Amino acid sequence: MLNRLMRGMFFVLINLLSRPNIEGRENLPKSGAYLIVSNHMSMVDIPMGLTFFGRRDLKAWVAAKWSSHPLLAPIVHMSGGIFIVRGKVDRSALQEAINWLKSGRPFVLAPEGTRSRQGTLQRGKTGAAYLAAEANVPVIPTGFIGTDEAMRTLFRRFRRPRITLRIGKPFMLPPLDGNSQAASLRKNTDELMCRIAVLLPRRYWGHYADHPRLQELLEQEKGGSPAAEDTGSLDTP
Repeated sequence: MLNRLMRGMFFVLINLLSRPNIEGRENLPKSGAYLIVSNHMSMVDIPMGLTFFGRRDLKAWVAAKWSSHPLLAPIVHMSGGIFIVRGKVDRSALQEAINWLKSGRPFVLAPEGTRSRQGTLQRGKTGAAYLAAEANVPVIPTGFIGTDEAMRTLFRRFRRPRITLRIGKPFMLPPLDGNSQAASLRKNTDELMCRIAVLLPRRYWGHYADHPRLQELLEQEKGGSPAAEDTGSLDTP
């Protein structure tokens, strides 16, 4: 009940204070487990995701530094957040996320590991690729556009900012190579980061601007070939 009330409050506030635009909502499966990956530029991304990713059983990692915050900590608990210690391998938080996915429910995270201060994509960490492999679930790339300027537009220009959430098609990452797991994790991480980048304007590409895989995905889009077919797509039920 509290979860539903909080999401309803976010929905009202987002529509009151901004002009949200959601693209690709049909790509979100209505049931089952999947891993949503996204860029992360602003605190605005969090209520946007909770509101428009749809599933009330969605969980996410949240930095442990917020666990004692008088306002944010209760919100994290109500929204199904899992506190994670940044800067090291938090095996407890990692296993909790894997168990959640294996139970047939969705999880969302930003592969960069933290909010991008520059507003552009940073090099992704391998945690998302590891989760997808361990739980054997499809990955759904998503991209936030305009959230980096949202607060400035609202409070300095006194205008409702235009913010967009683009949701890509689900896809499966290839299995990890048991003989070279680190290299496989890096390759799969770059794959999912490039899938995020292709949803974003060029100014957000950052670390992946010149990545060969991003160029391949862009060429496939121009030719009308769904990028999700490269590593095995999953049709939305």
